[in-house]
Amino acid sequence: MVIMDCIIYGTCVADILVRPVPLSTAVGGGRLLHVEPIQATTGGIVCNTGIAMRRLGMKVGAAGLVGRDSWGELIRGRLSAEGIDTSALEPHASLATSTTAVLIDPSGERSFAHHVGAPAAIDAAYLERTASHAAKARAVIVGYFGLLPGLEPELRRGLAAVHAAGRMVALETAGSGGSLEELSPALPLVDLYVPSLEEAAHQVGTDDPRAIIACYRGHGAAGIVGVKLGTRGTLLSPKDGEFLEIPCVPAPGPVADTTGAGDSFLAGLVTGILRGMPIREAGLLGSATAACCVTGIGATAGLRSFEETLALLGPANQP
Repeated sequence: MVIMDCIIYGTCVADILVRPVPLSTAVGGGRLLHVEPIQATTGGIVCNTGIAMRRLGMKVGAAGLVGRDSWGELIRGRLSAEGIDTSALEPHASLATSTTAVLIDPSGERSFAHHVGAPAAIDAAYLERTASHAAKARAVIVGYFGLLPGLEPELRRGLAAVHAAGRMVALETAGSGGSLEELSPALPLVDLYVPSLEEAAHQVGTDDPRAIIACYRGHGAAGIVGVKLGTRGTLLSPKDGEFLEIPCVPAPGPVADTTGAGDSFLAGLVTGILRGMPIREAGLLGSATAACCVTGIGATAGLRSFEETLALLGPANQP
């Protein structure tokens, strides 16, 4: 029985935000940096994409592993406060909650000091054991490929467990993007895959977006694939031989922090698809969601409602 729009499996993180930290030069040892009040918030795909989809009006569930610590309670409390179902969010017996110190440059660029923690224990057996949750959703998102060392060697087996329910399966990347060797066996089971250019280039060995997409197609990707190109927008391929250039949407305010922009794009894209929007319009909704994201500190402070986000596209691009 379908009771939610999307369940998101994978990395959930407690983010510690430190701003401003100049990243263009080395900080060096023994130096004192005066910064704004340090914030503790949530990050990772489960939190970032989940909260973005919830703000866009979707019913969302979270599935992953956290530690038995205060950071885990922070994540669970934040998700619950947003109205996200946390019944599939489990405490790990020994591993700590995943944490990241996010160093944010005055320009909004950021660097990360990351501890993988409990998500390292997510593997195919975990997805198989919790597949009943996937059966309750219209779509399943799994991420991050590249930061789930327990799952990546058996990615196909894990995705097969959630794919068996007949739901749309989206895969998201982070870190270096993982390896094509581990990705390729799973691509036939993935309905939506849009890594960043840097992640895709690491996998494929070229920075040509169309060549990257051709590579994924050659390894069995039959769904929607694409490449996020930063300020150049996103190239989407709804099917073999078809390409859509999705431009960036101007931010509705000063850019404060680019953390979570890719996760927000995914949230808008999946939301648009689930709402029955054509792929181009769904991609534009993704761009508009990312545009909102970068106006706030952290991955979720700048997010807006579906109506407010859609309004950024103008009448010509609205369904």
